[in-house]
Amino acid sequence: MSSDNAPASPPPTPAPAEQSKGATTAVLDRPPPRNLPHFKVILHNDDVNTLEHVVQSLVELTPLEPQRALVVTKEANDSGLALVLVTHRERAELYQEQLQSKSLTVTIEPA
Repeated sequence: MSSDNAPASPPPTPAPAEQSKGATTAVLDRPPPRNLPHFKVILHNDDVNTLEHVVQSLVELTPLEPQRALVVTKEANDSGLALVLVTHRERAELYQEQLQSKSLTVTIEPA
């Protein structure tokens, strides 16, 4: 057999200290990740929607279970406002738009 057909040997692998040295420096130079600010999604009482419609809309459009949606709906009915959930701004705005499309009165505010 001739050595011309032999596969080329892979380049030498750097020692473990050399491999991690550059990676460690890069990680340390980065600022720590920032958490997204939280926003409250608030349901307002109205004289238009039925209790059943509000509960059904909350269950359909949010991660609330039916029992929790009922508690939130009754709280809004009794006190005028109820906290639906807290999430980051983009998702809070999405919930607000979706719930408003169901004729619910919903606002968001910083948590």
